Amino acid sequence: MTLKHEGPRTPVMADVAALAGVSHQTVSRVVNGLPHVGEATRDRVLAAIKELDYRPNTAARTLVTRRSSIIGIISTETGLYGPNSIHRTVEEAAREAGYFAGSVGLKTITADGLQDAIEHLRRQSVEGIVMIAAQHEALDLIRRQDPGVPLVVVEGDLTRAKFAVGVDQHLGASEATRHLLELGHTRIAHVSGPRGWTEAEARAQGWLDALAAAGLEPGPCLEGDWTAECGYALGLELATQHDVDAIFVANDQMAIGVLRALHESGRSVPADVSVVGFDDSPEAGYLIPPLTTVRQDFPAVGRRAIAVLHAAIVGEDEDLDRLVAPHLVVRSSTAPRPTGATAGGQG
Repeated sequence: MTLKHEGPRTPVMADVAALAGVSHQTVSRVVNGLPHVGEATRDRVLAAIKELDYRPNTAARTLVTRRSSIIGIISTETGLYGPNSIHRTVEEAAREAGYFAGSVGLKTITADGLQDAIEHLRRQSVEGIVMIAAQHEALDLIRRQDPGVPLVVVEGDLTRAKFAVGVDQHLGASEATRHLLELGHTRIAHVSGPRGWTEAEARAQGWLDALAAAGLEPGPCLEGDWTAECGYALGLELATQHDVDAIFVANDQMAIGVLRALHESGRSVPADVSVVGFDDSPEAGYLIPPLTTVRQDFPAVGRRAIAVLHAAIVGEDEDLDRLVAPHLVVRSSTAPRPTGATAGGQG
């Protein structure tokens, strides 16, 4: 049976009912995710919806279910690969879960700005909010707010929010450092992210803890700002320290600058110095040499954030680990330290 609507008229629920051979009420139950519809009947309705390209009326659905199926996302406009990737994957996961997502980007997070963002989203009848926050200041402000709907924090210090998910930054940094230790490196420096960023602090602590477990003193720790320009400047400084035989860099962008600085200073990577980044950004595998780095599973973070938020919205318990495990991707910017060589290959 085939039913085609003529002309440019937008298909309505009655068209779907006629094509599927069911009642208007049955189509309504399928569209609104309500129970008591047989599997075969549901499949016929969904096939009709797809064939007609039927788009449910959001306002009508809200009246039936008393749910808007809208969530809000608040983030800072950093331009950084990690936060931007998480924002994108949260939006994708929201769509896959049947939610519409509205976003508010803040240049900086202040108490007034955060309150305005929450009020803006509440006026859109959001059922919940995802806050992408990686700075202590932002987390402190969030804790003082009452959004009136469930709020999930992504990134940041996950112990400071009721609903929170993120990548295990400490584990990723520890694995990166242990990789360098297993290659025989003994003087491992760190280029960290900026102070006040919870991820920077967790990665620095992972580096420190792995070295302590190996009974080694940490190499130099230089504070960066996440940019390749800063990585280049700090790389030039580290290149003069010939006892440094490996560098763990807190993100791939700074690692790009470090690689260039070492090359210009005559320090070969990885023959003299091994380098590890963090993020596995798209260009990491195409650098010279390709960069060993820690991959963050951003799609998993997005799906987990929406799963936790959905459970909070509908009042269910979501038994999910709030931490997503990272994965070390080994490429050719790291190699064993030559046997018998002094640090930096000066021997």
